[in-house]
Amino acid sequence: MEVRAKKSLGQHFLTDQDIARRIVSSLEIPSGEKADVLEVGPGMGVLTKYLLEREDVSLRMVEIDSESVEYLLTHFPGMQGKLLQGDFLKLDMSLIFKGRYLIIGNFPYNISSQIFFKIIESRDQVPQTVCMIQKEVAERIAEGPGSKTYGILSVLLQAWYDIEYLFSVGSGAFSPPPKVQSAVIRLKRNQRTSLGVDESLFKSIVKTSFGQRRKTLRNSLKGLCATVLGMDDDKRKEFLQDTVFDLRPERLSVEDFISLTSKFEKNKKQ
Repeated sequence: MEVRAKKSLGQHFLTDQDIARRIVSSLEIPSGEKADVLEVGPGMGVLTKYLLEREDVSLRMVEIDSESVEYLLTHFPGMQGKLLQGDFLKLDMSLIFKGRYLIIGNFPYNISSQIFFKIIESRDQVPQTVCMIQKEVAERIAEGPGSKTYGILSVLLQAWYDIEYLFSVGSGAFSPPPKVQSAVIRLKRNQRTSLGVDESLFKSIVKTSFGQRRKTLRNSLKGLCATVLGMDDDKRKEFLQDTVFDLRPERLSVEDFISLTSKFEKNKKQ
């Protein structure tokens, strides 16, 4: 049987075996160790078969498409009990993995950002992720400050992970071919254990700043001065005199955004 690629699920099945092998070999596991690995959206198992060849991998999969689940269980009968049918975004992975686990997959491009936000939430359990996503998104995530593509996902992911852009993949490697180019990236958990500031406020400042990325921080964040800090016009003008507010958000590193959040917190306490 073949699985129909469903537009509603953003399915484009990888058919290039060399690319599949490269993706699987990009998952780094120390010599002599065996890691729990979760494959997200295995589809027709193009990565699965190479993952099962790795003796250092203990594999589980999660797949939302019932047609794909049937296909996988037919072609990989040993995965019975290790293949979960469900929506990765809605599953509580802490109930499935008690310890740390790695993530690999060809992420559906229409929900890749949501998958990354879930990975951030599980960052202490997920030390490494290897994934194929839309090239434009991969470049955005991997870029540093100063780039026009540097944005919300760049900052929120780089706060917790080191990002490596591994290689690009043309549309001819898929069936059906997507209208966009693709790329494979690797996320490795960095040494940061805490931001040292309120994480929800940090996220709010990052998202608000890039929500109006063509404006200076003085213009994009002035609304937060009222809602978060409760400042009147005079206090807000005084607070926004700091030269950091002359900048646009793409000029700020993760550390700069942490410092900016700390500045908000200190004024909130006054």
